[in-house]
Amino acid sequence: MRKKRGTRRDFLRRSATAVGAAVAAPWVIPASALGGDERPAPSERIVMGCIGGGARGQINIRLFIEAPEVQFVAVCDVDAGVCEQAKALIDNHYGNTDCKVYNDFRELLDRGDIDAVDISTPDHWHAIPTIEACKMGIDVHVEKPLSLTIREGRAMVETARRYARVVQTGSEARSIACNRFACELVRNGRIGEVKEVYVSGVGGPSTMDVLPAEPVPDGLDWDMWLGPAPWRPHNSGYHPFTWRNFYDFSGGGLTDWGAHHFDLSQWALGMDDSGPVEIIPPDGKEHKFLTYIYANGVRMYHVLGAAPPVEMLGAVTMIGTEGRIGFRYGQLEGTDPPELARDVIRPGEIHLYQCPPGGHERGDFLTCLRTRQRPGADVEIGHRSVTVAHLGGIAYRLRRPLKWDPVKEEFIGDAEANRMCARPMRAPWRV
Repeated sequence: MRKKRGTRRDFLRRSATAVGAAVAAPWVIPASALGGDERPAPSERIVMGCIGGGARGQINIRLFIEAPEVQFVAVCDVDAGVCEQAKALIDNHYGNTDCKVYNDFRELLDRGDIDAVDISTPDHWHAIPTIEACKMGIDVHVEKPLSLTIREGRAMVETARRYARVVQTGSEARSIACNRFACELVRNGRIGEVKEVYVSGVGGPSTMDVLPAEPVPDGLDWDMWLGPAPWRPHNSGYHPFTWRNFYDFSGGGLTDWGAHHFDLSQWALGMDDSGPVEIIPPDGKEHKFLTYIYANGVRMYHVLGAAPPVEMLGAVTMIGTEGRIGFRYGQLEGTDPPELARDVIRPGEIHLYQCPPGGHERGDFLTCLRTRQRPGADVEIGHRSVTVAHLGGIAYRLRRPLKWDPVKEEFIGDAEANRMCARPMRAPWRV
């Protein structure tokens, strides 16, 4: 186990003290080194690296790199062409060629000057880099869905807590004001007691298919791309993005958009530290849709492949005893009664977590790096929300009702289902 390292800022402070005591002559220091041009001094900057420099990684680089306190210094990707694209993005921003590139994320983490990393890899590569970064004393922004399996997610939470790291899930829907307002309306009883939730806009589970072999493109380290996943031959149908359709790399649409819409449902229901207690797959008879049942009796339906029996006011439609509300990622779509959309959450009522000025998850993450508070999309929240999707995926595959204990995080009386909470990892990788 690696020892927890001191922070870069601690090192700089100690160095400055030592130099001040040893040197009597004045130094001439350029303004840029002191934080000129509205940039913080180096001792106050957040040094970042990116693990996974593809399309999503480059989106996140663009978000973080605009913050004056952030200095991007390194990028890692197993695809050399992708790595060079991300490097060019960073170098062009700073007007230099200083960004270092790595094929192995462990070399990036071992630099010693990294304060935080963005992890924008395929889903099967979320857990291991997050856990290793935490052990190195590095804070993490990791893309959604948080994990490939329920057990991986719990290990990520436990490691973040053990090493006192800020780990934020990329559930940016929580930073959008209209989503927060919709959830506050529900939490403050504006639609009465919630009875049913219909969740659409979320695809089904991934496929177990294996594609035929194709030559590995130049510059792609295919063995490293697979990492902990079972070995299989390269196929362009997996990389760079369609890996999401395949079980060994992702939970499919169920964990993709489910990480947003199930997450918003959990937020509105006040279930950030819990989850459903029963999961029933569709049977073509009594149960038309995958059904989640919570301990308080609320039923949540995954609307897929058939029309729901109610009018959908939004991708997430919540039905209460006194009204209905519909919303989705980034939009309050409808309310019943209509005037509910113009309501105001008053002082003394439930006000949910609001990201700092600027509103985006980026600002929340950077603020929490300084305050050491947990962000709005904390790792535990990301774990609980994607667990809902994982539970659905297991029920779809086993095709039978399952009972779940959200405290112990295990299925009740079902050894086969419990084995599906984790997956074997290809050596030498493990969590």
